[in-house]
Amino acid sequence: MALYEHVYLARQDISPQQVETLTGQFKNVVTSLGGTVGKTEYWGVKSLAYRIKKNRKAHFTLMNIDAPPAAIAELERQQSINEDILRVLTLRVEELEEGPSAQLRKREDDDRGERRGPGGAPRGDRGERRPRREEGRTEGETE
Repeated sequence: MALYEHVYLARQDISPQQVETLTGQFKNVVTSLGGTVGKTEYWGVKSLAYRIKKNRKAHFTLMNIDAPPAAIAELERQQSINEDILRVLTLRVEELEEGPSAQLRKREDDDRGERRGPGGAPRGDRGERRPRREEGRTEGETE
């Protein structure tokens, strides 16, 4: 069997619970055709780069799948029929990524509230500040 990363976008006006129900239905399709779904990640509602079927935002969901190509074809066919699904992307990969995906890691980094410097690197401690210049001028100092 082959390994796939499958992402689908659902309409913004359905609830997260309905998205979870859709994910469960899609898992059943894959398992009934001899595949397995390793992990699923709900990435939340995100803005789209351009309108898709009059939607500016969508629910994003990732599924890691180990299944025969026929199962993926049936999954995509069922998603194309469903009016709540806006887009689908399935990529065949050599190995599935363990742990949280890059999207979830990015969200965790943003949640920390840590200030970032140029290039996205943490800013860290700035060290000691220079002492303030005194109001009076010292000898030999001119304007």
